[in-house]
Amino acid sequence: MRFDELLTGARLGLEVVIPASWGQGRASFGGVVAALTYEVMASKVASGRALRALQVSFVGPVEPDVPAVFEVELLREGKAASQVTGRIVQNGEPRLVCLASFGGDRESAVQVTALPGPTAKPVEECPELPYIKGVTPEFTQHIEMRWAFGNMPFSGKGGREMGGWMQFRDEPEALTDAHIIALADAWPPAILPHLKGPAPASSLSWNLEIVHPRPVLKPDEWLLYRATVDQAGSGYGHTHAGIWSASGELIALSRQAVTVFG
Repeated sequence: MRFDELLTGARLGLEVVIPASWGQGRASFGGVVAALTYEVMASKVASGRALRALQVSFVGPVEPDVPAVFEVELLREGKAASQVTGRIVQNGEPRLVCLASFGGDRESAVQVTALPGPTAKPVEECPELPYIKGVTPEFTQHIEMRWAFGNMPFSGKGGREMGGWMQFRDEPEALTDAHIIALADAWPPAILPHLKGPAPASSLSWNLEIVHPRPVLKPDEWLLYRATVDQAGSGYGHTHAGIWSASGELIALSRQAVTVFG
């Protein structure tokens, strides 16, 4: 099932069953479950209020091929900003909890231009992270990634940076905020190159901020992602990342706390 089909089902309030093709180990891919929850939350907010910040707690694995129930509460809707909570419930248990902040534009004397994106090799010169059934996560059959920064996971080579180019393999109708949310979580945790062999790792919490006004993006545009490790130890890692358009315009800022069992 294509990503756009899942989004439509969530937006219309239909029963959503995330297929195993969007899996990541024993759970559904975190980017897709966060994006679907966002889509439901956004449908409850007054028009003209864009997503500014999204805080996600991955409480437990959202199981593939099991109906996901979305629970959304509009906490407050002020003159310009709206605060919304969203949850995914399966088998009567919360599996994901979100807090989203939406806000309309307002006049301000503060105008600071974002720094330009990092320099990276052209997409065609960057090695691909291929989809290999049983080896790479199932969701990578839907999202293509080209390595531009750092070392490969489980290479034991370490380093502080990881990232590169990314896009959906099936071109969407448009690159919406929901698509950006999914893409922003596609890359493996940036601490994995420090491991010499495969070991489980997953996001514990995730904060994403969408920058507005957002650059106009083409549906088939490659986006650039670069994550930096701030610190890691005692089974946890802390990273921050940026997402830019192909022309180097800032789109989003990301921060994650990651658990690693190795």
